[in-house]
Amino acid sequence: MYLMTCTRPDLAYAVSRLSRYTSNPSSEHWKSMTRLLWYFRYTRNYGLHYGRDPAVIEGYSDANWISDMKDSKSTSGYVFTLGGAAIAWKSSNQTLIARSTMESEFIALDKAGEEAEWLRQFVEDVPGWPKPMSAICIHCDCQSAIGRAQSAMYNGKSRHIRRRHNTIRQLLSMGVISIDYVRSKDNIADPFTKGLSRELVHKSSRGMGLKPFEQVCTEENLS
Repeated sequence: MYLMTCTRPDLAYAVSRLSRYTSNPSSEHWKSMTRLLWYFRYTRNYGLHYGRDPAVIEGYSDANWISDMKDSKSTSGYVFTLGGAAIAWKSSNQTLIARSTMESEFIALDKAGEEAEWLRQFVEDVPGWPKPMSAICIHCDCQSAIGRAQSAMYNGKSRHIRRRHNTIRQLLSMGVISIDYVRSKDNIADPFTKGLSRELVHKSSRGMGLKPFEQVCTEENLS
């Protein structure tokens, strides 16, 4: 948990899933924990590398609809980057049951919007930060959720989605966030919602600025 919170966003989904069974773990959970520790053993030299990119915060949001058939709840995930590496991330089980993929993506987008608002308020108090600050762009791979967020009216019956729609609309109108479409294969928040293959985990980790220290030193020497 300490590693995941501080410097290892690639562990977020696994830690979030295993944390739900700490009170009564089964043999399968212990096997998953062992597999996670083996993964960490062979990637213990990985760390977040921040470059000299412009001071622009970007966010990525994603959701996996009904990832656990036992409780029928989806998984939300988001990550925000600055200087080419992650500065804030989260993988968590949604507290509400979404009725569709769009609803699960919309709930995840609302959580990302809350984090974006907090990050904006935080950096505005940082001396020397470029003013005025532009809107934080949140990338989402669900066009229906983006269309719902940008629509001025909500005609659905779900009260919890209506509340989130009003919140996102307010953040958009105030210029706190903007929403942009990104393809699923380029969404680096994807590993926060589900288990992925080794190649996709490696690709998304690089997108979050997670690299081996030896590789970073080599790139700096070449530059």
